Amino acid sequence: QVQLVESGGGLVQAGGSLRLSCAASGRTFSTSAFGWFRQAPGKEREFVATINWSGGTRSYADSVKGRFTISRDNDKNTVYLQMKSLKPEDTAVYYCAARDNRRILTGNDYEYWGQGTQVTVSS
Repeated sequence: QVQLVESGGGLVQAGGSLRLSCAASGRTFSTSAFGWFRQAPGKEREFVATINWSGGTRSYADSVKGRFTISRDNDKNTVYLQMKSLKPEDTAVYYCAARDNRRILTGNDYEYWGQGTQVTVSS
């Protein structure tokens, strides 16, 4: 059974940092692209970052560019989202997603999704 499990969320003050992890299990994901998305209360889920199968290609939403970094460790079947200079508007549930394709995708057409981890940034 394929599972994506996010961890690393929590409460942080504005300007602080967090690192989210997404542990994939049930099969190897070394040839899969991954994405991070987030959903704030009362808002639509939005794209945050995506990484291709090798880690050589990445893309970010304009709102997080320069502050967030997506990376992966294929040996550990894990994808990360390093978040720095956090702002209150980054408060949301963050979701990890994987697709049966090597290429990055900024849309939400991913086959596999995690349950999400809450990130709350206080001002």
